[in-house]
Amino acid sequence: MKLIGGYTEEMRKSIDNVNKTRSKRINEVMEHMTMQERDDVLKNYHPDYKVDMKRALAYGNNKGDIVPLEVADVLESYPIINPEDIDLSQIDYDVSVLIIGGGGAGTSAAIWANYSGVPIDEILVCNKLRHGDANTVMAQGGIQIADRPEDSPLIHYLDAVGGGHFDNIPELAKALVNDAPTILKWHKDLGVMYDLDEEGNFLVLSGGGTSRFRMHSAKDYTGLEIFRVVRDEFRNLKIPVLEFTPAIELITDETGRIAGAVLYHLETKQYFVVRAKTTIMSTGGFGRLHVSGFPTTNHYGATMDGVLMAYRAGAKLRNLESTQFHPTGAAYPEQIVGLLITEKVRGLGAQVLGRNGEQICYPLEPRDVEASAIIRCCTSTDNYLETPTSMRGVWLDSPLIEEIRGKGTILNNLSAMDRMFQRFGIDMTVDPLLIYPSLHYQNGGILHDEWCHSSVPGLLVAGEVSGGVHGKNRLMGNSLLEINVFGRRAGIEAAKEIKKAKTGKLSLDHVRKSISVIDSLGLKEKRYGPMILPEYRSDVVRDRLVQLYESTY
Repeated sequence: MKLIGGYTEEMRKSIDNVNKTRSKRINEVMEHMTMQERDDVLKNYHPDYKVDMKRALAYGNNKGDIVPLEVADVLESYPIINPEDIDLSQIDYDVSVLIIGGGGAGTSAAIWANYSGVPIDEILVCNKLRHGDANTVMAQGGIQIADRPEDSPLIHYLDAVGGGHFDNIPELAKALVNDAPTILKWHKDLGVMYDLDEEGNFLVLSGGGTSRFRMHSAKDYTGLEIFRVVRDEFRNLKIPVLEFTPAIELITDETGRIAGAVLYHLETKQYFVVRAKTTIMSTGGFGRLHVSGFPTTNHYGATMDGVLMAYRAGAKLRNLESTQFHPTGAAYPEQIVGLLITEKVRGLGAQVLGRNGEQICYPLEPRDVEASAIIRCCTSTDNYLETPTSMRGVWLDSPLIEEIRGKGTILNNLSAMDRMFQRFGIDMTVDPLLIYPSLHYQNGGILHDEWCHSSVPGLLVAGEVSGGVHGKNRLMGNSLLEINVFGRRAGIEAAKEIKKAKTGKLSLDHVRKSISVIDSLGLKEKRYGPMILPEYRSDVVRDRLVQLYESTY
């Protein structure tokens, strides 16, 4: 197969159409969809509305809730440990605050717990992989913060709730937007290198579904830059962290209060018992479940472990019927299918085009609407491109950015994107990018209040593992804000909680109960969770490895 500038000859013919229509499209402003048009495209094309892709949960506090099949399979799974094998009398770590998950929310929570008076030797963070292996560092486009005279937290609130289809918990959305300026000041004081103009003012862009320019960014690696600085603060404070040591089950006491967790070291296969006065769950999302068969933008460990552990312990969940598919995942080349092409590309002016070079939708609709419009184009028309591996996609006209904003704009604002495609011989300043929606965000999760309390005593919640902040759809930039706002609140609240918390006799009775309940369901296939890491090898490959091991040892 001959490639020309990274693309096949057939793709080149379509790119010629894109190039021919560009000068006309520069002055062509496509209208927003009407509310009726948005409803129609969502109901007909968004995976959330595909009834054959969902079923009702069979047990627990959310019994009867309709959720994706992959989510139900996780929640209706047997534990990966036998509670009889865990000796809870042997306590390996005895702390005041246990934080499960070392991404942006967990790291922020640890810092703010320490700021609020909890000594570092009374805090423990455990993470599944390395500290910082999380969706946080993969976030690209920016963080929404209303800090300009023409903007306000109220307007930010209206955007967030409208984008969430008015299903957000009002108190959570209010906390999100009201705390945003505090987070910006904290980041500025710590040294986060946000994009600034020549006079030192924050540069801001628009995002899909927003009515004001409030997207603060650090080129197109905003999450990485924020986490770089926040983790430096964490390390300077010398807060303890266990890497490659995920939690696999929460521990309760005889009252049902969360009293710590069982950890498992991925390399040594050791179990550790942690007793804690207060536990913060911040394990992130579920992209690696590949809901509805979609590729994902998420990091390797995003398998919904925290939601499962909390659900077994009696926590209530919310909005798990809703999944966010980012409109612009990479559809080509094959090596990067599913990886994120930040919304900032569209915020800078790129348009979404069919194979003949015409716009198929307004480029900054809310994410669920934009994704649905692209899915419609690729499934109900012939106005799409097909890759050599038969994946369908449409064009994102990135060269238009430099036509509108001047040469050098992409390198100055989208250096990570430029580097990702240059590796495969594709120059996004010259040629468009092929895109298709990718599973991006867990809209729902563990229910909590504005100070991060779940429905189970002793368990606080922060970050993507939670539900209710974004309703049925999250707007760009509100995830980086969420992990900082609610990570901060969880840390502050944990410092208050430990002063009155009393931990009784450690127990795994809730795990025993869940085994009994799962037995009663009569499942045709036994499933075990938490998943911890996804398995991508085929049965043939796994069998070959087992045979090799057995013959060698």
